[in-house]
Amino acid sequence: MKIEQFEDKSLSHYAYAILSESEIVLIDPARDIAPYVAFAEANKSKIIGVIETHPHADFVSGHLELHQNLGATIYCSKLVDAAYPHQTFDDSDSLEFGKIKLKAINTPGHSPDSISIVLEHEGKDHAVFTGDTLFIGDCGRPDLRENTGNVMAKREELAAQMYHSLREKLMVLADDVLVYPAHGAGTLCGKALSEANSSTIYAEKQSNWSLQKMTEEQFVKALIEDQPFVPRYFSFDVELNKKGAASLASSIPNIQLLDPDDLINLKENITIVDTRPASQFKLGHLPNSINLMENGKFETWLGSIISPSEEFYLTAENEIVLQEMIKRTAKIGYETLIKAAFVSNFGAIKTAFLNVEAFKNNMDDYQIVDIRNPNEVAEHPIFERSLKIPLPELRERIDEISTEKPIVVHCAGGYRSAAGSSILKNQLPNDVVVYDLGNAVNEF
Repeated sequence: MKIEQFEDKSLSHYAYAILSESEIVLIDPARDIAPYVAFAEANKSKIIGVIETHPHADFVSGHLELHQNLGATIYCSKLVDAAYPHQTFDDSDSLEFGKIKLKAINTPGHSPDSISIVLEHEGKDHAVFTGDTLFIGDCGRPDLRENTGNVMAKREELAAQMYHSLREKLMVLADDVLVYPAHGAGTLCGKALSEANSSTIYAEKQSNWSLQKMTEEQFVKALIEDQPFVPRYFSFDVELNKKGAASLASSIPNIQLLDPDDLINLKENITIVDTRPASQFKLGHLPNSINLMENGKFETWLGSIISPSEEFYLTAENEIVLQEMIKRTAKIGYETLIKAAFVSNFGAIKTAFLNVEAFKNNMDDYQIVDIRNPNEVAEHPIFERSLKIPLPELRERIDEISTEKPIVVHCAGGYRSAAGSSILKNQLPNDVVVYDLGNAVNEF
């Protein structure tokens, strides 16, 4: 028996392959099924099943493609009301292959239709795959299904269900049972995840805040407060995962690739997502461009700034990066929104570079815009007189920003401020000077 963990760092996502006697069952696979196929080939094994712990909000799963291409049976809770071919997998249901048994337990809380999977080996519980119910150091947020899915629930109701799922379904497992979650630190599906990629039931009982002794009322209050923002694409991905996404092989080739001569025909009202480094972007870019760099949480911020109904152009510094960014766009199901894609290393619009020393000495001469999330601002205030508008809300709140002074945009490290300053440069009058503080924020 072998458990293989697959990590996608950009989405802080963990998928799993469970191998026993030449057969494999996958849990919560990503959109790109190639790594799982390669694992099966390397182990001379066959992928016979795919288990979805719930309809994911933060990424698109490859479960339907695995079924269509490899004949793998898809398992999920009956509460999902899935539109794809599947076998229901709920309390008391089990799946046996090789020398192991996988047992379903309904663990609502993150969503009404969440399940966890207990792996039994040689008659003993060995591991539990907790999806977005129990994380290392945290548990799943309860506020993503208030307006999405066939089964909707208020955050207070789901938080109460989480309290009982953790205590009556997961904490009763043996202390030495391994815990394998679907996400690690950096995901927006929780708020205080550990950097660790696995744990044990005992270790979580000792250190995970959500498993400590408290009343249901205390737990609900603690779980609901200070949750991060909900990206625009989350509800879109839940619905897409309930239906099952088209294969990458059929979806990506439909994207139109433009040559430099074609760029004169770009539609002015469609946003360009420019994935080049900020230093290149500032030297010259096309009108209506947002700088979402490829070396960061690109998928999360793309789906937080661009709505699931908004077409956009995608550009990168070379062909290799462009193809990679198309694939990363597809991780959240946004490849169908790409109007066209192209390579670009030029543009008439330039962004001024900030003289940091002059800024330090005369901060009152600037309008400072802090685009961090509210909890970040509360935990670490930086500039006393800054205007606070989180990046996902910036495009809709431009009118709140004074243009009487040069504008300095900052975040916590420079990635978001590149995006935020480019948004302001697009939407404010041409004579307004907009600066990106970038990673110089670390000096304050």
